Amino acid sequence: MSKLTHLDETGAARMVDVGHKAPTVRSATASGFIEMQPATLQAVRDGSGPKGDVLAAARIAGIMAAKKTGELIPLCHPLALDTVSVDFAFEDDGIAVTARAALTGKTGVEMEALTAVSVALLTIYDMAKALEKGMIISEIRLLAKTGGKSGDWYAE
Repeated sequence: MSKLTHLDETGAARMVDVGHKAPTVRSATASGFIEMQPATLQAVRDGSGPKGDVLAAARIAGIMAAKKTGELIPLCHPLALDTVSVDFAFEDDGIAVTARAALTGKTGVEMEALTAVSVALLTIYDMAKALEKGMIISEIRLLAKTGGKSGDWYAE
């Protein structure tokens, strides 16, 4: 097993020193899903829910969350992101959320993409919970990452 980068020689948690690393173009894409009843899905689709435009709120929340990842996840570096996008796709039983984060920097943006997806999904839940409390959030995962020392990676 490779050396754990967030532990020092004594086993104490530490933030990884990236000061010596050269900036490279990096990106990450993550996805997740929220399952809901057809009536809830229709209300989200047509904006007839009690809290208004669910997807607009979820998109903004996801972008804001990506920008705050360094404050939310212990030992994550605060990053100056170049771009974050949050997109939605309606499926028969719910909504798929995809987020992409990118920058030119010294560390990856996987956590930012995953945080954006997670908070966008939670926002959809919050905005639609008056219609349905039994929605199921699932399948949050990294789809791809590019750049950096370890190179590109894509989920199977």
